[in-house]
Amino acid sequence: MSFDMSDELQGWERRDKPPTLYRRFSFERYAQTRAFLDALSVLCDEFKRHPQNISFGTTYVNVTLEPADDKVFASQDETFAARISALAEQGK
Repeated sequence: MSFDMSDELQGWERRDKPPTLYRRFSFERYAQTRAFLDALSVLCDEFKRHPQNISFGTTYVNVTLEPADDKVFASQDETFAARISALAEQGK
């Protein structure tokens, strides 16, 4: 099901058991994928949190987020997801 708390989270899927947000980011070239992963690393340090799971291939990255409190998504989780989406858009 789509996670529609804000337009900035368009493209994220909400999964309920356990509560997670999931999104696949696609890129045209490996260099874009790598740049996104490097920028994501910096963003994680800035937010002092990391996705629950990251998997990637040559031209894609799958990101799964859990709520910071492990129960309910809050504005800080939305902000983190939106910033990840913005990183992907910058790299295209």
